[in-house]
Amino acid sequence: MKKSDNAWSFYLILFCIVLVLYALYSNLANMWLIAPPNYILILLSLSALVLGIIGFKDKRSWWTKTRSWITVILSGLTSGMLFLIILLTLLISFMGGDQHIKTVHSPDGTYTIDFYRYDAGAAGSLGVRAELDGPLWFKKRIYYLNDRETVDVEWENNSTVSINKRSLDLKKGETYGYESWRWFN
Repeated sequence: MKKSDNAWSFYLILFCIVLVLYALYSNLANMWLIAPPNYILILLSLSALVLGIIGFKDKRSWWTKTRSWITVILSGLTSGMLFLIILLTLLISFMGGDQHIKTVHSPDGTYTIDFYRYDAGAAGSLGVRAELDGPLWFKKRIYYLNDRETVDVEWENNSTVSINKRSLDLKKGETYGYESWRWFN
């Protein structure tokens, strides 16, 4: 075992927690979601857990022992939380939570928007949302409207799209339907 395995596991779980918190914030505040998907985050968290357990062999000082305990506790909690999130996401998707409606591309191919119909069942409402695709797994929710099941999309130019007669300039980062989350901005 290298002396630095203990430290790497600690930094890995801190990095994973920061990504999880940013993913939560970006979903609530309508920002670009740059965190990797949950299954990647759970793999990082489980890796930190394994490295943290291996780190118990390092008995150089009280700090290395404490750091291993902190890593194991944090990675265990984070892995459990991510596992529950993935499980709930799968459960909701099997119950008809999100349905992909269509994908549209801008005339010049610069922008790609995916449209989804969501239905929270008895727990909430139904509606339509649109996500702007970025590089890798990056996404940004740009349109969110309750009590609507269909989408009418027209491109006005290469960067302006009209969704259900609401014009959004993607170059300026305009969004629609997130007024309830404005307290984050």
